[in-house]
Amino acid sequence: MVPLPDYQCPWFLPGAHLQTAWPSLFRRPPRPAYRRERISTHDDDFLDLDWLQSGQPRLAIISHGLEGDSQRHYVVGMAQALFAGGWDVLAWNFRGCSGEINRQPRFTHNGATDDLAAVVEWALAQHAYEQVVLVGFSMGGNLSLVYLGKEADQVPDRVSGAICFSVPCDLAAASERLAEQGNTLYMKRFLRLMGKKIVLQAARYPDLFPCDDYHTFKTFRDFDNRYTAPLHGFRDAHDYWQQCSSLRYLADIRVPVWIVNALNDPFLSPSCSPGAESHGNARVRLVVPRQGGHCGFVTPGRGPYWSERMALILASTL
Repeated sequence: MVPLPDYQCPWFLPGAHLQTAWPSLFRRPPRPAYRRERISTHDDDFLDLDWLQSGQPRLAIISHGLEGDSQRHYVVGMAQALFAGGWDVLAWNFRGCSGEINRQPRFTHNGATDDLAAVVEWALAQHAYEQVVLVGFSMGGNLSLVYLGKEADQVPDRVSGAICFSVPCDLAAASERLAEQGNTLYMKRFLRLMGKKIVLQAARYPDLFPCDDYHTFKTFRDFDNRYTAPLHGFRDAHDYWQQCSSLRYLADIRVPVWIVNALNDPFLSPSCSPGAESHGNARVRLVVPRQGGHCGFVTPGRGPYWSERMALILASTL
């Protein structure tokens, strides 16, 4: 067993909210020298991929969180750490997240395994990688686990595992947690950012993206009932959450995966740190530091964050 370093929270970040917000507000890693590539999807849409390559035989594919992109501080920090550690890196942008709204009447969601599969297959078809590891944050972590479990029969052999941080494995419980009063600022921010994309889609598909009363929306339940569920074939928000929660697919995963969820994560419920829910699948391993917040894990100074050092260690086990 590889020894895993404990996370020691900086003294000046005593609470979960500070640990969550600090990197977003104050971390400014240098912009990576990404090479952007646009690929087509099966439904005449597109995905934008950002590459860091030096000809390594192994590739890390990074999936960002809700309303994130390849330029977010946690993606950039992870991409640079993995690249410096001897990996080629592909940080892909979910539909509508690369700075240009997607063409089809779709919205990024937790069940979009077809898009992740397209990225994996494209990378392997274009480059002779011997090993691919998935690295996911929040929604991107959940999506990676759903892909590995639900699509287990189609996952290429060269995909050797995944490392996922701050994962809302139980979408229903996590959605209710974020709807709590103490998380109002996060919820308002998510709804504001998602609303900008809804307005852009409404200009082309007004019947599918009605938004006159969007200002009244308060929770993910409001959003997912109106948009995510009907646009993507789910009965309602609850059906979407149930079908796209990685908890239900952990038993089917056939490669080693690591889930790293802080106990004080303000976005996650206890059910998002799966123990018994892994159904005895020894490939699913859980790391639960006491501190860290949501996609935080701040390490003072200019060097890599704890999560980035952890990812390099865990990747050596896959």
